[in-house]
Amino acid sequence: MTVDRITTVLAMAQPPGGSPSLMAQLLPFVAILAIFYFVILLPMRRRQRKVQEFQANLKVGDKVVTTSGIYGAITKMGERSVQVQVADRVRIEVSRAAIGGYQGQAPVVPEQGG
Repeated sequence: MTVDRITTVLAMAQPPGGSPSLMAQLLPFVAILAIFYFVILLPMRRRQRKVQEFQANLKVGDKVVTTSGIYGAITKMGERSVQVQVADRVRIEVSRAAIGGYQGQAPVVPEQGG
């Protein structure tokens, strides 16, 4: 009698029809990765490209706003930094990456905050 019970229990434990294919198992993961790419990574890359183009196209005389909120005009360009005149005879040197946008326009560089 115990052999019949064990056989019955083992027969009930096996899934009917067999296991799903490997493709069916991987499909949810592929879908999640595709959504992650299109919702997060692609817009981030576009924004980064836009910021790089903006910073590469800066020139002397542009009226800019830094990411810290300082308004001024670019007076001198360096490879990695720019000189910004913030008042008469007051010039500061800031990183090129610190320039957030043009005065009177929406910022190009996204605000960092938390």
